[in-house]
Amino acid sequence: MFALLKKELWGYFGSWNAWIIMALFSIVSSLFLFFFDNNFNIFNIGTASLQSFFVLAPWIFMFIMPAICMKSIAEEEQNGTLYWLFSQPLKISDILMGKYLACVLVGIFCLLPSLVYFYTVYTLSVPKGNLDLGMIRGSYLGIFLLIGGFCALGILASSVVKNQVLAYLIGLFLNFIFWFGWDQLASYQLMGKADYFIQNVGFSHHFTSFSRGVIDSKDVFYFLLIIILCLVGSHFFIQKKK
Repeated sequence: MFALLKKELWGYFGSWNAWIIMALFSIVSSLFLFFFDNNFNIFNIGTASLQSFFVLAPWIFMFIMPAICMKSIAEEEQNGTLYWLFSQPLKISDILMGKYLACVLVGIFCLLPSLVYFYTVYTLSVPKGNLDLGMIRGSYLGIFLLIGGFCALGILASSVVKNQVLAYLIGLFLNFIFWFGWDQLASYQLMGKADYFIQNVGFSHHFTSFSRGVIDSKDVFYFLLIIILCLVGSHFFIQKKK
């Protein structure tokens, strides 16, 4: 698994793929946080806080994680190299975890520019360093788990279809449903008491707790459960291709 993980990481960072994605994440988040006149702009808010970043970041990751994951299985099958992997002394779980962890690490590397945002807000706060560190720690943990969830959905999409573009679109659709769709459906209050359970299916409800600095084991378990279910589903579809 680790040999495949190393190969996958080299495939991302040895080419321009990962660097372009990281640059796009950095540029888009910087424009919204410091330059564009909008509700995310830190200077407009007038409060030394990274809350705007943690509200914006999930929407950006919703788009870029399927782009990172779309080629993981679909490209291997399209090029015929997936069957070569099957012939190697690797379990399907090794193939799956190697590719999944590589995608997650690329997503986490995209967060590196946010350390600059943290330093900027830390310096500008009055008095210097007057930040809610508990909220920041919780939000980073929530983002890590959210990246894991988006990535698991992206891997699932890539294992279902052979075409990379279709894998991206399906992954984006799944990410949108889990980040925004379930929560929005519950807001219409059409299902009575079931609305609460529908809301709990979505990522947004659980991520909000982390963004307030509250680390609840139920929210951690939820993300881990979604990740495991998606990986089990991916394992099933890859097994069918063998």
